[in-house]
Amino acid sequence: MAVLKLRSISILLLKYGFLLIYISISTACKNEPKTPKIPAVIKAPENMVWVEGKTFLQGAKDTDTFAMDREKPAHYATVDGFFIDATEVTNKQFQAFVDATGYLTIAERSIDWDEMKKELPEGTPKPHDSILQPGSLIFNKNVDAVVNMQNYGQWWTWKIGANWKHPQGPESSIKGQDDFPVVHISYEDALAYCKWANRRLPTEAEWESAAQGIQTDAIFTWGNNAEVLNKKTNTWQGQFPLINEPLDGFKYIAPVKSYDPNSIGIYDMSGNVWEITSDYFNVNYYKTLQENDNIINPKGATSAFNPDNPYAKEHVIKGGSFLCNASYCASYRISAKMGMSPDSGSDHTGFRTVVTPEMLAKK
Repeated sequence: MAVLKLRSISILLLKYGFLLIYISISTACKNEPKTPKIPAVIKAPENMVWVEGKTFLQGAKDTDTFAMDREKPAHYATVDGFFIDATEVTNKQFQAFVDATGYLTIAERSIDWDEMKKELPEGTPKPHDSILQPGSLIFNKNVDAVVNMQNYGQWWTWKIGANWKHPQGPESSIKGQDDFPVVHISYEDALAYCKWANRRLPTEAEWESAAQGIQTDAIFTWGNNAEVLNKKTNTWQGQFPLINEPLDGFKYIAPVKSYDPNSIGIYDMSGNVWEITSDYFNVNYYKTLQENDNIINPKGATSAFNPDNPYAKEHVIKGGSFLCNASYCASYRISAKMGMSPDSGSDHTGFRTVVTPEMLAKK
């Protein structure tokens, strides 16, 4: 299931007793990961994979019955070679960044109402100070019944004290979870990590190129066979959001590298946690591209546009999460995407980074 929410609106709607969250599956033989050719003068950074430059089909494929309008039309894009993290950034890696810099994530910071209200409708009343406390969104694991599947507040909760160190709230911790993806990360937090690590976020096109591996027009990171889903990725199995059977090995979030990598050795680009990219989320962007455009290293739309969340400058997130289910969103497909507000965070959103040979040469 693919749900993220603007932090400020989450808090406000909590006050009024409801929560609106913007919603934003070839027979696969088991290929051994291939080792792409890396430029001879460049040494591969630790735990990163080289993605060769190529032209591929970006967006929804004709045979993808789950494709959404914002993924259409498909178009060919050319992307230069780059390195990408083999996994999502882990708790251990993010801890090293925090230890070195003292960085405080958005979910840990005091809430500034004057800043928050800039992304809300004019005249929105200020919530009580008891609600305006640092926190983030967590999935409600105790849903007994669902009255209306459009009422997403039935399975999402604003949790004061939830952050990357306490993913389920102040009573929880990440002790013993060094190799789990770091979550409750906002766009701003990801950028701060990138600056420290001499990395950057991938564009949506780079992300899709990496997810395709040696393929150029597949629906999934492993090919086009939806029947092997449970062997390939961590998603919701059962009746969402009431019953989750761990047929794929995990009920909720999983450690990185719990499933086979794609054809070039990249893990976890399907399911587990959503991944932040640098592109603005604009539901009409693909429709503005001309069929004969020479689309080389695209950086996405010049501005954000989501009619369901008009006050936020959302960015594209990719890959889906452990909450994705075929009956609801099927966002574990390569072309799937949704928008994430800059100050958003949740317990099913993380990120990975990229670096180019040019960036390494300047270090």
